[in-house]
Amino acid sequence: MNTRIFLFLLSICVSGVVFSQTDSQVDTFRLFYLGGQSNMDGYGFNKALPDSLNKSFQPTWIFHGNSLPDNQPGGGEGFWAPLKPGHGAGFASDGEKNRLSDRFGVELSFAQALQRLYPGEKIALIKYSRGGTSIDSLAAGDFGCWEPDYRGRQGINQYDHFLATVRHALAGEDINDDGRKDCLIPQGIIWMQGESDAAFTEAIARRYHDHLKRLMDLMRATLRRDDLPVVIGKISDSWNDKDGKVWEHGDLIQYAQEKFAREDACAAIVRTTRYYNYSDPWHYDSEGYIDLGGEFARAIYRLKGQ
Repeated sequence: MNTRIFLFLLSICVSGVVFSQTDSQVDTFRLFYLGGQSNMDGYGFNKALPDSLNKSFQPTWIFHGNSLPDNQPGGGEGFWAPLKPGHGAGFASDGEKNRLSDRFGVELSFAQALQRLYPGEKIALIKYSRGGTSIDSLAAGDFGCWEPDYRGRQGINQYDHFLATVRHALAGEDINDDGRKDCLIPQGIIWMQGESDAAFTEAIARRYHDHLKRLMDLMRATLRRDDLPVVIGKISDSWNDKDGKVWEHGDLIQYAQEKFAREDACAAIVRTTRYYNYSDPWHYDSEGYIDLGGEFARAIYRLKGQ
């Protein structure tokens, strides 16, 4: 098995850390990873944001890895910047400059809720997601897959782009460029994905639980915490298709997600997605992303118990 885990996380603190800013030489950040497919990309419109979210969220910083298809080198490039609107679908980065889009995802309301739950503390977000991607390589289509051992034509897939994103994000020691060394403490993985694995065959959908478990375990290992909390968003269906159902085997994916959250003591699931409206057959509307970000934050807070 080729897990391709490497030791580069020199700026991660993994245990025994008290969240305090009393040491003037060190900045301590709570670190979260946001990943998945298009409903993690985010299709909310910036113009629909309330004033409370249409702003810069310092002291929350984000490293948003540039999204590329499978088989293309260079995925995951980016740089740390204060969080603000524009990190939704259409975002791009060349590693030196971010090109913000007119869309947003869960990151804004997620950060807003975290700032309320952890008042006065610094938050760091690493985001890498890509629309249409599956975990099973047989469901990848033209979008890509997260299956770690999938080699493709050039041996590069979405898991490789995830690793590159984390590697680039943690290459330096001062993400907010204030002259003090930073200590990034992994707090959780937020995962919104599964629709593509529901769109092909029953056999692919039935494999989803095992694929999800393996991928989350490898992501935890990359962030060097086997018990790192994971919160997944339960996929839903707009029922806006010619035969009514958009995700043909969505019920099997939902069952697999519930099973994962039930069997993993460090995992939880957000179910409010079933109530969201859609802007098209596949993506939630702006209000849905705002609600989902807050639900993710509260779920990870409850899971951590602090």
